[in-house]
Amino acid sequence: MARIAEPLAVVDTDQATADISDIIKEHQVDGIVVGLPRGLNGQETDQTKWVRQWAEELKSVIDTPLYWQDEALTTKLAEELSSKKSHGADAEAAAIILQDWLDTPEAERVAW
Repeated sequence: MARIAEPLAVVDTDQATADISDIIKEHQVDGIVVGLPRGLNGQETDQTKWVRQWAEELKSVIDTPLYWQDEALTTKLAEELSSKKSHGADAEAAAIILQDWLDTPEAERVAW
């Protein structure tokens, strides 16, 4: 079975929890993949801490498993792809992160 990630929507950070809750219901989502930003050497950054805190808040209001996925170099690739498509770099980056997760063997996926 082929599984290919496609951009669905871009949501504003201040409204993300509500929008994600709606998407979960509308599309019968089994899990949420959260891109985890890190420094060039894999170290935690201020952005990493912010994303972890945001995910903790999201997890407190949804009953859907969350999975971490490294998002290294996705922005650069997304910017290249978004110039060829109309989704925009953020949507393309999200699709790349999801595709990376789909391509990861289940035993190696990081559930949280």
